[in-house]
Amino acid sequence: MEEKKLIGSLHKLQELSPSQKKNLFQLMDRYYFISEEGFSSDLSKKDFVILLCDEAGEIKGFTTIMLINSRIEDEEFRAIFSGDTIIEKEYWGSLELPKIWGRFMLSQIEEAKGKPLYWFLISSGYKTYRFLPVFFKEFYPSFEKQTPEKFGRLIELIGKMLFQDGFISDKGVIKLENPTPLKEGVADISEDRRKDSHISFFLSRNPGYYLGDELACIAKLEIDNIKPFMRRVLKG
Repeated sequence: MEEKKLIGSLHKLQELSPSQKKNLFQLMDRYYFISEEGFSSDLSKKDFVILLCDEAGEIKGFTTIMLINSRIEDEEFRAIFSGDTIIEKEYWGSLELPKIWGRFMLSQIEEAKGKPLYWFLISSGYKTYRFLPVFFKEFYPSFEKQTPEKFGRLIELIGKMLFQDGFISDKGVIKLENPTPLKEGVADISEDRRKDSHISFFLSRNPGYYLGDELACIAKLEIDNIKPFMRRVLKG
C-alpha cells in the first residue's frame, strides 16, 4: 500500500484564513473535548501555526507556536511554547511534523545568537510527551535524572506566566480553567505501553491526564542537545 504523505508548512497566525481556522477547530474537535470559543481564544494568542496537509491541500494536522521573551534572575532568555497539536490518526507515525517543527527550532537557535533558548511543552497525552525523548538528550521532567534547580525555576516561571493559578507548583502540572481532555480511544494506554519507562514516568507525574491535566516540560534548544537521529531527519 502506498504511504500517505503529508506536506508541512509554517505560517504566521495572521496568514490563516477564517476557513482554515475553522478547519483547525473541526480537526481538534474530532479528538478532544473542546469548545470553539475556547479554541479560538487560545489560537489568537499564538504567533505561528504549522499546517500539515495531504496532497490535495486538506488540513490533516497542525501545531500552534508562541514565542516568549523573558528573564530569570539577571539572565534574558527566549522560549518556544507549543500549544494545540493534533494529527489525523491515519497519518500517525509521519515524520513531517518533527521535520517542519525541527527546522523552525533550528532557525530560532540561529536567531537567538547565543541567548538561552528553551522549548516549553505541555502534555495531557503520552504521545506529546514522547516527542521529548525522540528529539533531545536531556529534558525535564524525566525518569532518567532529577530536574535541576534552574530548570525547575524556568518551568515554574513560564507556567505561571502563561497559566497563572492554573500552574500547580508542587506537582509541575497545569489545571486549565477549560480543560480539553482527549476523547476515549484516541490515545488509550495499553499495559504494554505502560512498560515504556517514559510513558510510565509520564503517568506517575500526571495521573490526571485523562481529565485534561497538562504536564509542564522543558528542554534547552541547542544543537548539542539534539539527538543524532533527529539531526539526520532534519537534513532530509
